[in-house]
Amino acid sequence: MQGKRLVQIAALSLLVIGRCGAQSDAPWRMQESGTTAGLRGIDSVDGTVAWASGTGGTVLKTIDGGVHWEKCAVPDADKDGAMLDFRGVQAWDARTAIVMASGLGAKSRLYKTTDGCRTWMLLFKNPDAPNGFFDSFWLNGSRGILLGDSVREQFAVFITENSGKTWKRDEHAGLSIHGRSLAAFAASNSSIPIGNALFTRGFATGGKSGSVFFSRPFTLEEQQHGMIDRLVRKEPPWKSSSIPVASGTDSAGAFSVAYRYPVTIGECVDCSFNENSRFVAVGGDYTKPNESAETAAWSSDGGWTWTASANPPHGYRSGVQWFETLKLWIAAGANGSDTSRDDGNTWQPLDNGNWNALSLPFVVGPNSRIARLNPAALPSNLAPYQKR
Repeated sequence: MQGKRLVQIAALSLLVIGRCGAQSDAPWRMQESGTTAGLRGIDSVDGTVAWASGTGGTVLKTIDGGVHWEKCAVPDADKDGAMLDFRGVQAWDARTAIVMASGLGAKSRLYKTTDGCRTWMLLFKNPDAPNGFFDSFWLNGSRGILLGDSVREQFAVFITENSGKTWKRDEHAGLSIHGRSLAAFAASNSSIPIGNALFTRGFATGGKSGSVFFSRPFTLEEQQHGMIDRLVRKEPPWKSSSIPVASGTDSAGAFSVAYRYPVTIGECVDCSFNENSRFVAVGGDYTKPNESAETAAWSSDGGWTWTASANPPHGYRSGVQWFETLKLWIAAGANGSDTSRDDGNTWQPLDNGNWNALSLPFVVGPNSRIARLNPAALPSNLAPYQKR
């Protein structure tokens, strides 16, 4: 699903660049969002249709590559919708999208629209209120996962296999924090690894007790038959591994993780997903946006083991994504963005803007910031892509 979106983006980016004229040398070309909200959610369907979300009940949509952004109806506007902070959005077309509100207790919710955001339906409300806080969600096909901060010493993870109509708590072992100070970050709706192919179950965290990646592989039966509900109390359990990204405080950790698959085509016979995928995690300390040490890491085995980037991004990063069309990774955060052509091992600065989240070719940030990638302005000295 994600892969089909990306193949059109480079050409569409150049088309919009031609229309805009100005900022021809900027790697990100600013667009008019028509709002004053802080934006943290962004999802590009195909480079032409995209949705964004943020503070004050804000949801935006474009159907022309960002030339115009439309302000959507506020979910639950007659109640408390204008007070909600929509940290995440996922869209399927110009009519269908789900937004995630992140907030304490009952202010964590999922809403869905099927009429182009004229009306919204409440899908799911935090069942752990007055505790709990939604951090990230993602659906691939009918399957989906929703992550919330720990409640009663255990991360709140919910699974759907019917496109979000119903959600069931994941009761597998391994989600307990065991007295540790761990939390996920709702900075960009990407604590859950988002990629271009398979549905994965995993999430990245941070905090005083370190940066940790939690993952649970599918059983063979689940892979073949999709029997998530029937097998929800069976093995395998969740497992965790350390990510060498800055941590040690409540404001530091792994903020975003993404993957690409397959890494090689035709060269990896009978390889598993883990053996033929690449995961990249980014983060740092959001109170120290210019600190570049320990801001990225990569994994070549599906997140079981991680290696720190030899040359990390030039500051704290809250979002990362693989750009299949240009064969590079892009990470963005509060002091700019960076690119990597060697699967996250080394990074080169791209700009010094203030960003929260990305879904290529778009990036969003505080104070209503939306921009679109300008491929023609990418540095010409980027290292050539090398397969790992």
